[in-house]
Amino acid sequence: MKAIVLVWALLAAAPREYTGPVPPKPDLPYLVHADNLIETEADEARQQKRGRDEVYTVAGATSKARTPLAEPIFLLRSEKIAPDSLELYRQEVRAGNREVVFPENRKRAPRPLRLVWTRVADKLYRIEVSENLGLENGEYLLTPRGSNQAFCFTVY
Repeated sequence: MKAIVLVWALLAAAPREYTGPVPPKPDLPYLVHADNLIETEADEARQQKRGRDEVYTVAGATSKARTPLAEPIFLLRSEKIAPDSLELYRQEVRAGNREVVFPENRKRAPRPLRLVWTRVADKLYRIEVSENLGLENGEYLLTPRGSNQAFCFTVY
């Protein structure tokens, strides 16, 4: 009897193989919509000084990658970008472009929104927004810490 219980416990504890969709391109976060994957808009944020502020700008007023989900989920097939290095920021639309402003006064600087990542298979990660009330409608970007790479999307 103890052997049967032990076998069941081992089977229950064994990792399940991931059977969902897999991103075709590495190091590009994809929005998950059921079994469909939507590429985030990959771009390089232009960094510039505006007075004493650092401004990171992405061209265009809105992203082509769109989700109706206030708590979006992403899949990332990681080769160079570590999932724990990604930060999420809300962008403001100004003069037809999307931007994030980091004032010289660090107390007023935007804080990255919370993300939780889980390894689901070898080099495949599920990344979830972990904000209590979800994201408001608007423009957002994921960026690896210390990089100008921008993976943009819109919540509508």
